Parts: sequence; C-alpha cells; structure tokens
Amino acid sequence: MFVRPTNPVSHRLARMAFVMACVGALVVASAGPIHRFIGLDVDIAIGVMRYGFYIAVAGVALAVATIVPTRPGDRRRGFVAAVLAIAVGAAAAYTPLSWFQRAQQMPELNDISTDISTPLALVVTLQLRRGAANPPAWPGPSAAALQRSAYPDIVPVVLAVPPAEAFKRVDEAAMAMGWDIVARAPADGRLEAVATSDWFGFRDDIVVRIRPDGAGSRVDIRSKSRFGDSDLGVNAQRIREFTARLKAMP
Repeated sequence: MFVRPTNPVSHRLARMAFVMACVGALVVASAGPIHRFIGLDVDIAIGVMRYGFYIAVAGVALAVATIVPTRPGDRRRGFVAAVLAIAVGAAAAYTPLSWFQRAQQMPELNDISTDISTPLALVVTLQLRRGAANPPAWPGPSAAALQRSAYPDIVPVVLAVPPAEAFKRVDEAAMAMGWDIVARAPADGRLEAVATSDWFGFRDDIVVRIRPDGAGSRVDIRSKSRFGDSDLGVNAQRIREFTARLKAMP
C-alpha cells in the first residue's frame, strides 16, 4: 500500500505560523490592559497593538503559504496547525484593522453635542479632566459644521413631561447605560457622568441638560473624549443610544 510521505518542513512552518498568530493575539490583547491598569502611555500602547497586528498577519501569511503542502493526508498535524493559525491570526488582526478603517471613515471629532450653538458646559467633570490631552472647551464653529454634516441625526430630545420628571428619566437612562454618574443637580437641570471603555479604559465625559420647553422639556447631551483627535464615532453612537432609551420610556 502506498503511503503519502510526510513533509516535516511544512509541519514546522505550520506550527511556527500558529505560534506567531498566538503571540500576535496576546500582544494585541495586552495593549488595552497595559494602558488601563499599568498606565503605559496611550500612544505606546497603540504602538504595541500595531506590532501585535503585524505579527498576527505574518502568522496568517505563513499559514496560508504552508496549508497547501500540509494536506490532511500528511497526518493532519500541519494542516490543523495552519488552519488554527489562520483563525487565531485573523481574529487578532480584526480589531486593529477595524479601528484603522473607522479612523479613515469617521470625521476628526472628539466632542459631540446636541446643542452646537450653546454647547453644554462641563462642571464637575471639568475637575476630572486633569491631564487629559483634549482641552475641555467646545472646539468651535468648524467642529459644529463638521458634526452637522457627519451626524445630522444628533439633535435635542423633546419630552412631553415637566423638567422634574424628565430629570428622573435622564437619571434612569444614564444608569441603564452603565455610566459612572458624578453629579446630579436637578435644580440646575444638569447631570454629569463618565463613560469608560472596556478594553483600553478610555474615559469620555458626559453632561446632560434639561430645560423647560413649553409644557414639556428639552434634553440636550454632550459627550467629550479626553484623548484622541478622533473618537471613531463613539460619542455620537453613545448619544444615539441614550436618546433611544429616553424616547422608549413610557
């Protein structure tokens, strides 16, 4: 009976590809925690993620190059290692690649407000922004024009309830969003909070303002990142989700 010869070189290369993919995945995954918990500078942490991406992609490329000669008949070991390398490497590369693509597509904004003529002022959250790269002030008319073009749906919410009831709804929606509420000032119609991302621990400051609007109330919200020229659309999406929660309340 004829037995197909094994290819030890391909097996070794496939295993090497799997190791590279796993190392790349670990490096990418570590970028967030080393910034969030160890305090590594965010630019360096993103650089770590970038190098992890390169390693993962190299592992995928090597696996693709070896997956044809390491056929299932070659005791399957090299074939399985190559397939696993492709799966692990692709998963590791996905997040950095998606970040890069979003950075190319999204406007260079890090401060979004439903009121771009008289933006909401940060009060308590202002004191929490010490060391933040982005200044607390509203960026001005050019940012307002860019926001209006990029996110025309970011507008105030009008509720058919008095301000006191609107404040309760705002408070409930903010807690449901998982924000860390740092100030409740119902007399001023103001709520402030901080949203923290899961992976890198990026902090965005939020202020919500409630004002009378006829027999009802007008709710405005501003969400501002502490770091980054672009928020990759996170602040706008946060306002959309908050708005949807408010409107869905009975």
